[in-house]
Amino acid sequence: MMKLSFIGAGNMGKAMLGGVIKSGVVSPSDIMISDLYEPSLDAVKSEFCVNTTTDSKEAVRFGDVVIFAVKPNIIGKVMDSVKDIVTGEKIVVSIAAAVSIDVMESIIGDDKKIIRVMPNTPALVGEAMSALCKNSNVDDESLNLVLSIFNSFGKAEVITESLMDAVVGVSGSGPAYVFMFIEAMADAAVLSGMPRAQAYKFAAQTVLGAAKMVMDTGKHPGELKDMVCSPGGTTIEAVATLEEFGMRNSVIKGVLSCIDKSVRMSNK
Repeated sequence: MMKLSFIGAGNMGKAMLGGVIKSGVVSPSDIMISDLYEPSLDAVKSEFCVNTTTDSKEAVRFGDVVIFAVKPNIIGKVMDSVKDIVTGEKIVVSIAAAVSIDVMESIIGDDKKIIRVMPNTPALVGEAMSALCKNSNVDDESLNLVLSIFNSFGKAEVITESLMDAVVGVSGSGPAYVFMFIEAMADAAVLSGMPRAQAYKFAAQTVLGAAKMVMDTGKHPGELKDMVCSPGGTTIEAVATLEEFGMRNSVIKGVLSCIDKSVRMSNK
């Protein structure tokens, strides 16, 4: 049975933890969480009945797979503090944005199994999109093991590391753009007399349903859009107005600016 450790009990760590336990991939008794902030540890222990510790080294010793769920600005320090006990058998996983495999290898050694992952916040509701890339020490069995963890709270795919900045732009930061779109649609409904709570429900469910149509049908989004646009109808009127104000161009530029920021952070 696999033993799993999380270094960090923040929102993303807790989201992943909940998905792993709910799916039954790992039992609570085989999971350990470490964090310096004891109230966070108390919360996850109460909710999930997992092992907890304030000692990162204890967590690293415990786990066959060790997930570093900490911020990019501290992951170097945290990895350096445990590097002496990271053995070649352990699988090291990082979700720190813009921290490359090369950087991690320079800290814990290029003979270690390292997998870099970019999940996103819909992990909180079991609908994350996660991208994984690995170094040359990771065999197929180890990779599939980590894939099973990230598939337990959404969908996960293996990519080349050169695409990781694009992943940050489209899915890592993407939920924020979608939340803005939902809010804007709801604002328009409220302006037209709909109660606020009801407007959010109509807008959010519409986005959820439209996304499911893209995933389930495999049709091009443009084709699905055309299916809603009757000649001379209300939808094509809205589409024309959105195009007039540069909706798609704004989204493209926004995502590209995010990707550019990720590249600059990676090169620091």
